[in-house]
Amino acid sequence: MPVLTWLPDYRLAWLGGDTMAGATLAAYAVPVSLAYATMAGLPPQVGVYGYLLGGIGYALFGSSRQLAVGPTSAISLMIAGTVGAMAAGDAARYAQIASLAAFTVAMLCVVAWALRLSTLVKLISDSIRVGFKAGAGLTIALTQVPSFLGVPGGGHNSVERIVTLGGQLGQIDWLVAAVGSAALLLLLAGEKMLPGRPVALGVVVLGIVAATVFHLGAHGVTVTGLIPAGLPALRGPDLPIRDVEGILPLAGGCLLLAYIEGVSAARSFARKHGTRLDVRQEFLGLGAANLFAACGQGYPVAGGLSQSAVNDQAGARSPLALVVASATLALCLLFLTGLLQNLPKAVLAAVVLAAVRGLIDVRALAALRRISRIDF
Repeated sequence: MPVLTWLPDYRLAWLGGDTMAGATLAAYAVPVSLAYATMAGLPPQVGVYGYLLGGIGYALFGSSRQLAVGPTSAISLMIAGTVGAMAAGDAARYAQIASLAAFTVAMLCVVAWALRLSTLVKLISDSIRVGFKAGAGLTIALTQVPSFLGVPGGGHNSVERIVTLGGQLGQIDWLVAAVGSAALLLLLAGEKMLPGRPVALGVVVLGIVAATVFHLGAHGVTVTGLIPAGLPALRGPDLPIRDVEGILPLAGGCLLLAYIEGVSAARSFARKHGTRLDVRQEFLGLGAANLFAACGQGYPVAGGLSQSAVNDQAGARSPLALVVASATLALCLLFLTGLLQNLPKAVLAAVVLAAVRGLIDVRALAALRRISRIDF
């Protein structure tokens, strides 16, 4: 357990930075986790559970001092595109399968650690990663555009979604589109002018205030609605693995995504701060994060570059920042969920669109084309 190494050597001078980073990470996590959980087809609070519990698990077993763990856009997309068919329209079973997927990821992490499969990260080429992230970004964007424009949307794949969306352009709700566009412009401006700050939280607060003051819900702007208050009940999966066909391939895909994305992000911060990253230990860190998330009815989580960058820029010096973030999120779940019920879904769609913009790396695509047209 790496916590037994870094905690005895902890310096009091780091406490201020870790506290500020934890509070900032929680402020970033609230709107992003609500948006990703909704995108995954789950209740909004489930995304917060992933950050709250996954962060504690990773703080105990992970080897990176800056990596932040929670729901990610790519894994949310994988859950949304896979679990629906497995649940056959049963909402309760859908949530149970998503939670079981996190538990299964934790099991596979232990197996991968035991078999020393950390060399997997070397076998995925840059061209695959760049292409996958760009494809995921475009697919995620297509799932959010209907909420952004106030149209029904539809379709089971990207081509169908584009065709359906094209036929609904005459049904755009211009008030919803104006709310979403204003939120997106504020997010993009805030990223440029206030890097590392919880800009998304400020935009969410403005969206809630606008919806409350101008009664936007009564004018056709869809809002999040009441989010249940309280901490998640801790229990194991409700379904046995053997009863859910397809759970192992789903968990295997989530593990591959989570491990490669997490190690890539963690390595960049280890180089920046001159610290050591144990890539094999990262399997146990990821496994603990997913086990904790599963016990709180969450879905698979991973370390992501965007939330880790927020954590690092806010001054994180150790995994204690994740514990502070979890405590802050727990307070939000206990006392502040009532404030979120007037949050326009168009604002959440804008949060996702701003977040996935970084997945489409045009410079990397251009570099691949210069180096090798086959890779491109």
